[in-house]
Amino acid sequence: MKDEFVLILGAGLMQKPSIEAAGELGYKTLVVDANKNAVCVPFADVFVQIDLKDREKIADLAMSYGDKLKAVFTAGTDFSASVSYVAQKCGLISHSFEAAMNASNKVLMRKCFREKGVPSPDFVEVSESEIETLSSDDSVLFPKVVKPVDNMGARGCRLVRNKSEFEPALRDAVAFSRTGKAIVEDYMKGMEFSIDALVHEGNVTITGFADRHIFFDPYFIEMGHTMPSSVSEAVKKNVVDVFVKGVKALGLTEGVAKGDVKYTEKGAMIGEIAGRLSGGYMSGWTYPYASGVNLTMEAMKIALGLGKTLPSEIECNAVSHERAFISIPGVVSVIYGEDKAVASPFVKNVFFRVKEGSRVDFPRNNVEKCGNVISRCADRSLSLKGAEMAVSEIVLRLEKNNESTQNYLMGVENKYEKGFPYSAYELSSDELIAFEKEVESLDSVIIGENESILIPESLASFAGERQDFNYRTILNTLDKVNKYAGARKSVPAIKFWKSLIRGGVQGALYAVDTWGTEC
Repeated sequence: MKDEFVLILGAGLMQKPSIEAAGELGYKTLVVDANKNAVCVPFADVFVQIDLKDREKIADLAMSYGDKLKAVFTAGTDFSASVSYVAQKCGLISHSFEAAMNASNKVLMRKCFREKGVPSPDFVEVSESEIETLSSDDSVLFPKVVKPVDNMGARGCRLVRNKSEFEPALRDAVAFSRTGKAIVEDYMKGMEFSIDALVHEGNVTITGFADRHIFFDPYFIEMGHTMPSSVSEAVKKNVVDVFVKGVKALGLTEGVAKGDVKYTEKGAMIGEIAGRLSGGYMSGWTYPYASGVNLTMEAMKIALGLGKTLPSEIECNAVSHERAFISIPGVVSVIYGEDKAVASPFVKNVFFRVKEGSRVDFPRNNVEKCGNVISRCADRSLSLKGAEMAVSEIVLRLEKNNESTQNYLMGVENKYEKGFPYSAYELSSDELIAFEKEVESLDSVIIGENESILIPESLASFAGERQDFNYRTILNTLDKVNKYAGARKSVPAIKFWKSLIRGGVQGALYAVDTWGTEC
């Protein structure tokens, strides 16, 4: 290995492919992160604890390496501007700092798009001092989308459906912003796609195009993506053309670009474009699985001055699905099913963000998901089935007598989040009336490994078909409740069934633990 280094910003899981790529190319890794306990710290040749926001300190470190430092790199972090700042200080290859800032600050981004005629939503920038005035302005029409100007992972991002939700959404967005500013945008309705691209000498090569699966408004939670997309070639061409136009409008010329683009009734419109590779397991996992191409290594070659070595057209010869698993609110006491998830057909990876003792919540941003499963197969349907089966095997049992869990099971809502959080099984109004009337007349449910639970008639017609947010039917859920409940217990029927419908297997096990009595 050469005594030469690649400086990598970030030591989280998303940086693992970067560390591996540098090593395979024969370089040592100099890794910086504010968290000295980040998961990839042990794999760095040299680790230095520095906050990624501290560009000057990172630049001082980089320049201390002199000619031994050959590239600056990141993927899946929100610090592409820090990469460009440090690279320019050291005379290394990157997007210009101005372009990287355009791709980091959503207000600058929207201004670039507006000036260059790139389709994107109308917007207004809001500082903390302007919140009260704007939120009381009767001329504002809804729905709107409110975001911090400079964050990622959908932190502080939400759909505002009416005036009563506006002020609290603005305050949340400002709180999540490093610069204390929010952006208010017109809402774009339509299919959403993620794109990764290499950019060399101003030329854009599309390397990944995936369907994004977004749920749980008023928030935008990505419950997975699918690589490659199943959309028509005509739609894909429109989305790619607008994305490339957006990349050029931002001034990104040397490195990589990542885009979130929607296809609306007006055609493709840009959600955002970043001057880095995607996070969310796309650039480092699902794209390599689907295409056979190590995208991180190809991007690093550009940063090292080796140019672009990929052809312009890269065909995917397989399909890769990434799917998230989530939790209802509470504290994790036991985790079941990891071994079965890992062993599920076509599953390549199972990643956990939580462990026993972790506080969990119904996600309001993508950081609050509990973990992810990634599958790969030449057959699209088998890859999907493998990912969903793996997710369905993972059960996060919650501690009993927990206020946040009980509030959720009782349907307690924040007045600015009407309809959120969601129930595991959504019933129509007629189904709900019939269900509640039936379970109120029942006495108790006996739970145990060898027990056969009689399903209420009001649920029977869809108990084997309708799935919760972790791909479990009611029948699947009952099997897991009996399996993991422990000692044979009697649970008040109304508490058991309402907890199951509201919270799935987690709600049912919570009812067993909190209100069950051994029998």
